[in-house]
Amino acid sequence: MKNLKRITFDPNVMGGKPTIRGLRVTVGMIIGLIAAGHDNKEILKAYPYLEAEDIREALTYAAWRVEEIELPLANA
Repeated sequence: MKNLKRITFDPNVMGGKPTIRGLRVTVGMIIGLIAAGHDNKEILKAYPYLEAEDIREALTYAAWRVEEIELPLANA
């Protein structure tokens, strides 16, 4: 997805999962915290190296991924 500058992929960091700015914080972890009822302020307090924009991009990325459709490849 274009315009997401804070979501990074590196096979050497968290097994290549989407992370925030190459940190060992995955998009899934951020989404999980929000789903568990934590608000942005709590997340930023627990992870002071994160920024509000990191959380926004994690949500944007997650929303985009759930709308993506995977289709099987046609038999050759």
